[in-house]
Amino acid sequence: MREDSTKRLSAVRLIVTFGIGLLVTPLVTTAQQPGHVSRIGVLSAFSPPAEPDGQQRSSIWDIWGPFWQGMRELGWMEGQNIVVEYRWAERRFARLPALATELVQRKVDIILVGDGAAIVAAKKATSTIPIVMMSSLDAVEQGFVASLAHPGGNVTGLTTTNSDLNPKRLELLKETVPGSSRIAVLACKIPGSDSLDGQGWEAMQVTARALGVQLQRLEVREPDDYERAFAAAVSERAEAMVVFQCYFNVGNQQRIVDLAAKHRLPAIYYGRWWVQAGGLMSYGPSGPDMARHAVTYVDKILTGAKPADLPVEQLMKFDLAINLKTAQALGLTIPPTLLFLADEVMR
Repeated sequence: MREDSTKRLSAVRLIVTFGIGLLVTPLVTTAQQPGHVSRIGVLSAFSPPAEPDGQQRSSIWDIWGPFWQGMRELGWMEGQNIVVEYRWAERRFARLPALATELVQRKVDIILVGDGAAIVAAKKATSTIPIVMMSSLDAVEQGFVASLAHPGGNVTGLTTTNSDLNPKRLELLKETVPGSSRIAVLACKIPGSDSLDGQGWEAMQVTARALGVQLQRLEVREPDDYERAFAAAVSERAEAMVVFQCYFNVGNQQRIVDLAAKHRLPAIYYGRWWVQAGGLMSYGPSGPDMARHAVTYVDKILTGAKPADLPVEQLMKFDLAINLKTAQALGLTIPPTLLFLADEVMR
């Protein structure tokens, strides 16, 4: 009887082990298709990320480093089963359409984009090659997808909503500069349009009233408008500034940071690379978290999924970064609660 029981137990173990093997093996080997090499196109408005070394690090290394690590963990190895075609505009946005067209002509299997300007260019260049957004701002509002649940077309990926983020940035700035009653907001024109990027302006107004703050909207329609915008902020006695996430601001990062320092305006930005460039503080999506989610989309598409069937995901993890050296130069004392909550404190 005991021998029969032992045989039955061994048989059950064999079946369970075999069953688990069937379930687990595809997860490990989906990327390992002998003889097939997938071609990934990377399109970005920025410059190539440099390897971090000590205190020096690329502004976008937080995204691309974890992304390629995640791809390797799923079995995607550059030079083995994937080839990567990089196209970097190096902040010269006018180059993006031509770079996107190059990727289409190279017959890439997927285009990976890390910013809104690149999404626009890629979407205009192709309606058939899958496009994965590593990061986008209000993807539905900007027309990148039909809806979050059913994106349709060839675009999917990740998005954020500034109607939620900018009010939070305003709250953080008010906590940092508690006596402020006038706060400037640096807004940009939408490329190819005469409209200004609203980015949750009405939601910010609601928050401003609750905080007892008056907002001053500064409109930047051309790259040369920044000196005038900062002069207007100073003349209207603005005590701090919220910098919107928009194309002109991205392309004029160092100019904005330098002008904020020159006019002694504490400012909050939307990504920690602004803090690394000398900005006071930032609050925005976590780069590593963004990368991990993007890996999932790329892996699914390269193994047969269609972009139209993959819902767009709203990023939910956000990082707070603070530059204490900049705070000291501005004569500010950062509240201990913010230092405790910060994901990165630069000294």
